[in-house]
Amino acid sequence: MPTPLLWRVLTAVDEAIVGLSGRLDVTGDIPADLRGRPLLLASNHIGNLDPFVLVAACRRIGVAPRFLLAGGLLDAPVLGPALRASGHLRVDRASTNVGEAYHRMEEALRHDGDPIALYPEGRISLDPGLWPERGKTGAARLALSCGVPVVPISQWGAHEAVYWGNTRVRNWDDAKPYLTSYARGLRRRPTFKVHFGKPVDLADLVEGGPGHARRAHERIMRAITEGLVPLRIDEPDLPRFHDPTRPTTGTSPWRP
Repeated sequence: MPTPLLWRVLTAVDEAIVGLSGRLDVTGDIPADLRGRPLLLASNHIGNLDPFVLVAACRRIGVAPRFLLAGGLLDAPVLGPALRASGHLRVDRASTNVGEAYHRMEEALRHDGDPIALYPEGRISLDPGLWPERGKTGAARLALSCGVPVVPISQWGAHEAVYWGNTRVRNWDDAKPYLTSYARGLRRRPTFKVHFGKPVDLADLVEGGPGHARRAHERIMRAITEGLVPLRIDEPDLPRFHDPTRPTTGTSPWRP
């Protein structure tokens, strides 16, 4: 379906914000034969700014995916109605809405023909090294059930722009880490690296095959991790940037 005018305007605004926040470095691309058809863009999740960086990177290479977004964003004043009007898809984690969101994505992939961007991890990584966490098989199951390609996207650098912060923002003390860290990031202007990898080979896997969804998920996550390695070649263990607000209680089974 055609990209809504409102979303085209919002992506232009987003690109300007990302340009103000740091330097965007995009590598890789989406093959010409996959453009104009449904596909999944699966990215690692490293920080609060990286969805904005991902939008700007997609705009740079000329694609405008719909995003699977947390319900909190879609319920936010001003921004929420604009995102809903732009056709983005809702998911409320830890609720029955997850199943509904899955079916909405299936319908969107089968009938609308738009690419859909999502985070298989489901949250910002809490692995001490900020490597991708285990994640869930939703993207893999969608790819197999709808027969769509998966393009892995690897990101690095956006975690330096805004702190992880808090799980809930109720007052100034909760909002302060976001605002103060972003102000410091504006002065530092980190480099936001985004790499579009080669489509993940899932040709030998089918929907409902024993263990196939798990194997597809593993291939997707390993492809994201392989693309991440060269982006952080000088930070192979721990991120050089320390975020004191981000818990490090997670683990990554994909860490090289």
